[in-house]
Amino acid sequence: MHFHYDVPGDDFSCAGSTSAEMKKKLKQLGIPFDIVKRTAVAMYEAEINMVVHAGGGEADIDILDDEIVIVMKDHGKGIADIEQAMQEGFSTAPQLVQELGFGAGMGLPNMKRNSDFMTIDSKVGVGTTVTMRIKLSASGAGVKNDVGVSGASGAADVAAPGVAQGGG
Repeated sequence: MHFHYDVPGDDFSCAGSTSAEMKKKLKQLGIPFDIVKRTAVAMYEAEINMVVHAGGGEADIDILDDEIVIVMKDHGKGIADIEQAMQEGFSTAPQLVQELGFGAGMGLPNMKRNSDFMTIDSKVGVGTTVTMRIKLSASGAGVKNDVGVSGASGAADVAAPGVAQGGG
């Protein structure tokens, strides 16, 4: 089952509407609560990042037999240093955004924490694609929490310390 959403940019009143809609659909499908919650949190964090840093983007969600695959893609400025961006508390959000209560530097770490596997493909000046996978079975959920990163500043694959290297 496939779902596609456009994530509007620069409008905090709409931020989170995509994750809320997906949460509702997952509940209707009878997906276990813990999986619904993890999916909603991961998507919400990605949405906020799109609004703050990229002027919006697109969300594609596939519900497969064994996992939920979330692909969040924007055409923003890209992430110059993915390793640094993965550090809790690191933020490039403007002061005004932080005054609104966003931009605390927890978005990417929370996305990683709530997915079983996550890759980040980002090119400065082009945009960022984050792919998150959340296992549907209890036996597979939470077992693997690796983050693969690629394409930062057009460079070869880069992996943050203690994080599996991947490609995108």
